[in-house]
Amino acid sequence: MATAGGTAGSVSMTPAGAVWSKTCQALKRELGEATFDSYFGQAAMRERGEELCLVAATGVARDWIRNNAWRRIRELWAQNDPLGRPLALKSRMEFDAQGAAVVAPEPVESAVIEVEVPLEVTAVAAAGVRAGRQQGLQERFSFETFVPGPANEFAFAVARRVASWADGHFNPVLFHGPYGFGKTHLLNALAWEAMRSAPDRKVVYITAERFTSTFVKAVQDRQTAAFKDELRQADLLLIDDVHFVAGKASTQEELFHTLLALVEDGRRVVMTADRSPAELSEMEPRLRSHLQAGLVCGIEPADRTLRLGILERKLATLAAQGRFVPSAKPEVLQFLADRFTDSVRELEGALNTLVARVGGDIARLTLDEAQAILRPHLACNERRVTVDQIQKAVAEHYQLKQADLISERRARVVARPRQVAMWLAKQITTRSLPDIGRRFGGRDHTTVLHAVRRIEALKDEDPAIARDIEVLLRKLRG
Repeated sequence: MATAGGTAGSVSMTPAGAVWSKTCQALKRELGEATFDSYFGQAAMRERGEELCLVAATGVARDWIRNNAWRRIRELWAQNDPLGRPLALKSRMEFDAQGAAVVAPEPVESAVIEVEVPLEVTAVAAAGVRAGRQQGLQERFSFETFVPGPANEFAFAVARRVASWADGHFNPVLFHGPYGFGKTHLLNALAWEAMRSAPDRKVVYITAERFTSTFVKAVQDRQTAAFKDELRQADLLLIDDVHFVAGKASTQEELFHTLLALVEDGRRVVMTADRSPAELSEMEPRLRSHLQAGLVCGIEPADRTLRLGILERKLATLAAQGRFVPSAKPEVLQFLADRFTDSVRELEGALNTLVARVGGDIARLTLDEAQAILRPHLACNERRVTVDQIQKAVAEHYQLKQADLISERRARVVARPRQVAMWLAKQITTRSLPDIGRRFGGRDHTTVLHAVRRIEALKDEDPAIARDIEVLLRKLRG
C-alpha cells in the first residue's frame, strides 16, 4: 500500500499529497483551525492501486466530514488535481479492514450520493426519488430542519414560494452568502419540496463543480447535444455554488446559454453563490448581468437567537441518531452561540465536538467542562484581544471616553457599558475576575462577577443589549 500523504498537518509532496496539501490549506481557512484540527488533524490521504482515499481517524470524524465538508473537499480537489482523479472517503477501520481487492460502498444515509446516475430527477414521489438515490441531494436538508430567523427569513420565504411552483416568480433566483450560512440546505430543501408538490415536473439539482466536469466530459465524448437537452428540458434547474465557474470561459458560455434558454422558455432557475453577482468579478459580464436581472437574496450571519435555535435543532437531530435525551444546559448552548458567531458550520462543529466527547452525558455537561473541551479550539480560532482593546471598543460604541469605564461614575449611562465591557473581558480574554477588576479602576472580583451575571440575564431580556454585544463581538474578533 502506498501512502500519498501523511496526516493533514504533515503531507508528503507526492502528486496526490500536493493536491491534498492545497485542499487542506483552503479548508483550514474556511472551517477555522479548531474545527479543522478536530476532524482532519488525524486524517490521511492513502493510495491503494487506482484508489485515492481520504482516511478519517474515526467513524465519527468520517460522518462529520461527509455531512459537513465532503462536497467542498471534492470541489477543492477538482480545482487542484490536474489529473481529475476521483476521491473516496472512509474511516481508518474501514480502510484497514477493506483489503486490497474490496471497495466498500459509501453509506447513503445523510450523504451526498456519489454513484453515477443521470442528471434527471424523475419525481414520481419523494420516496421514489430517495429509492432512486438522487445524486447530490441530502435528505437531512429539508424545510422542516431549516431554522429561519431575521438573517435568512426572506430567502426562506422565497425558497418556499419557488418550491410551491407559485406564479409570479422572479427568474432566476440567486441566494448568496459566505460559506456555511445555509445556502446548500435551502437549495436541497427547495428541491425536495418541489418534487413532492409536483411529481410530474422535472427537477434537476447539480453543483457547479459537477456541471463543469460533466460538460467537459460531454465535449470530450462529443455528447454536448445530450448534455444540453438534459438540462434545458428541466422545469426547475438548481445549481449550487455557481461561483465555481468563474474564470472558466467555456463553462460560463454553456451556463449562459442554458440560463437564457430556460428563462426564455418560462422554466425556473435557482442558484447559490458565495457572493452577490456584482462581486463575481471573474464571471463574464453578460452572465453576471443575467444573474442580477432576477431576484438576488442575501443570507446574513445568524443572530444570537437564530444560533440558539440552530443548536437546539441540531441537538435534537443528533439525539435522534444516538438515542439520548435531546437537552443541554442553557448556559452551555448560550456559550456556544456567543463564541461561534461567524459560521453555522463552525457552530455545529463545536456542538459535534462536545457530543463526540460526552455522548449521552451532554445533558449533564457543565459550562466549565464544555469550555475545557473546546479551549484548544477557541485558542486557535480567535485572535488575542486585550482588556484595553475591549474598553476602547465599548467606549466608542456607547460614545463615551475610555476613562469613564474605569472611573467611579455610577450613572447608568456609564455603569451599563462598563458591565458590558466586563462581560466581554470575561468571555474573550484569559484574564481572571480579580485581574479584570483591577483593569477597571481597581474593582473587586465580586463586582466583575455581578456584571457578568447581570449582562447574561439582560442578553435574553433586552434586545438592545443583545444587539450591542453582537456588534461588539464581531468588531473585536475581526
